[in-house]
Amino acid sequence: MIYADGTQLIIVNNCKESIWPGILGTAGHETPNNGGFHLNIGQQVVIQLPNLWSGRIWGRQGCCFDENGKGSCQTGDCSGLLNCSGAGGIPPATLVEMTLGTSNNQKHYYDVSLVDGFNIPVSMIPIRGSIGCGVAACEADLNQSCPEYLALKCQGKIVGCKSACLATNSPRYCCTGEFASKNTCKPTAFSQFFKTICPRAYSYAFDESTGLKSCKAPRYLITFCPPT
Repeated sequence: MIYADGTQLIIVNNCKESIWPGILGTAGHETPNNGGFHLNIGQQVVIQLPNLWSGRIWGRQGCCFDENGKGSCQTGDCSGLLNCSGAGGIPPATLVEMTLGTSNNQKHYYDVSLVDGFNIPVSMIPIRGSIGCGVAACEADLNQSCPEYLALKCQGKIVGCKSACLATNSPRYCCTGEFASKNTCKPTAFSQFFKTICPRAYSYAFDESTGLKSCKAPRYLITFCPPT
């Protein structure tokens, strides 16, 4: 669907292998491109989003689908479907999250989140944005330095790095229960490990001060495996 107004996303696969991006609108917002698609090495796709859209995008790796779009992915799998169609990705997965305003009036807010763990490096960069626009990114391959107790492996290879919340389901690490506020949920050794390697990404639930970016731009470039 093409909108006369709105925001354009250019999604690029700069990885050395195919990826299968997933996309999910939050409640009350549509999910474009049937929620998922395939990108060959070096391929890109352009998505036009309506004003005020809110949702997330993530990359899936190691996928195999049949002619009916059914199969599985090593990371980021969404109910075993090529077209996620409203299903979220199974963590660990690096998330690009955004809440868009209008191109003329309101700021767009966006981040790259490691709260659900990491699987693929990704960045979101505004194109022709206003002064002070931020770059949201985790450009490093966290899998290369992921602690053993957080590692997700497939056939002996680390394909994802879990967050401490995902690994332990502890209220302290998940910022839930008695830790469900900014005053009680503080950075941990695990979130600081993520933050040190990816300083422009969200490392835990209340990392707004450095993790959340804002901009007024007509389009954004989302690159999986961005150049470093």
